[in-house]
Amino acid sequence: MIARTSVSSTNKRKASLQEVKRTCLEPFSVAMPRHFRTFLALGTAFGLAACANNEAGPPIAPSGGNGTSIAQNAPKVGLILPLSGRFGPIGLRMRDAAKLALSSSGAPVLDVQDSNGPGGAAAAAQVALSHGDALLLGPLTATETAAVAPVAASAGKPVLAFTSDSTQARPGVWVMGLTPEQQVRRMVDAARATGRKTFAAFLPDNPLGHAMAEGLTTACRDAALGAPQIVFHTSDEANIHDGLKTLSNIAARQPTAPAATATDTSPAASGPSAIDPTAAQDASQAVAAAAPPVTTAPAQIAPPPFDALLLADTGLALGQVISALQEDHVDTAQVQIMGPALWKAFDAKLGALHGAWYAAPDARDRNGYVARYKAVYGQAPSPVTDFAYDAGALANVVARSGHVDQAALTRSDGFVGVDGLFRLRPDGHVSRNLAVFQIQRVGGSRIVVPASRDVALRPS
Repeated sequence: MIARTSVSSTNKRKASLQEVKRTCLEPFSVAMPRHFRTFLALGTAFGLAACANNEAGPPIAPSGGNGTSIAQNAPKVGLILPLSGRFGPIGLRMRDAAKLALSSSGAPVLDVQDSNGPGGAAAAAQVALSHGDALLLGPLTATETAAVAPVAASAGKPVLAFTSDSTQARPGVWVMGLTPEQQVRRMVDAARATGRKTFAAFLPDNPLGHAMAEGLTTACRDAALGAPQIVFHTSDEANIHDGLKTLSNIAARQPTAPAATATDTSPAASGPSAIDPTAAQDASQAVAAAAPPVTTAPAQIAPPPFDALLLADTGLALGQVISALQEDHVDTAQVQIMGPALWKAFDAKLGALHGAWYAAPDARDRNGYVARYKAVYGQAPSPVTDFAYDAGALANVVARSGHVDQAALTRSDGFVGVDGLFRLRPDGHVSRNLAVFQIQRVGGSRIVVPASRDVALRPS
């Protein structure tokens, strides 16, 4: 069941909401490192979500071999990125990452084209193909990928695009970004392993929310689970609270009346005596002291109609969602709450969601790459550069085999990249092994389900 709430009434909410906002859900961009702010902005614009491999040299290699054979006359590889304009600084850093991946002896020549030049990404792809490039890395956004795909297809050349919009995936065009679908599938599998069977989602009515919803629906279907109940909400406070009340069915879960465990059967006091009010009061107190105490059992609120709940909000909207969860008695004691990898950027502020999960690469796998990038360029790489490095290193491995084709790209044992093990599937989707992080009571997170090193990856 998918519901879209539209309530516009405004109700005064509990004062605790202000405390939630002030202590753990202030605008996260203020304290967030600049590269994460840029990264989150990109995630909103084109769905580029990432976090975090662990070797001093190129971390990517076929998981079944070392990829050391060097082909004679290695083919050229085209790189299509914005090198100017609004996203120029991001494109330049991604270009540096790709150059680093292809810096070893015998690596293919990197043919760099500016997607922000005349004619855009499609024209850049045509120039690269006219140079005889055997493989295209990039472009950056979903819109650019849609423009480049038919150009590459007409030339019979594969594309490793940096978007995480899975709708751009097709045979010959691979989506290299960390997609919402990959994250959701990993958490659904982990939740099922703990006995969760009934999934729901409370999501923002935006592209990320709908991608998470589609991922949850697909993951539940593939696992032979019932269809999840999904409710979308706007950024309006009343809409968030009313929408969650509907999803959590709080009205039906409330107890009808508290139950008394003992009854006071002593005679009722007649009130103060007109003759001696003090004496009457003392007598009344004595009777009350002798009577059995009346105690009331704590109200028992039934659990919500789901045992796993997917969220996707960030910023102040997430503060409103947390307040609504508390108000409707939805907590991790009964429900496994799950969220996007974007939470990794500010999980230190999410103690109010302690016990919740998100799926992301293990940042420890990235240490070798970070050290190498810093040694060459004098600064740490931002997370979006991971995709460019992995694509370049993958191209290096495939080119060394002497065959840049679908069979080489979709090898069944996959590749080990900056963000862990991944495999390119024939349909253009990329399967990734992600770790599951759990938010701690004091904020921050720890890995509770490590990223698998098994190459038998499920579709995602």
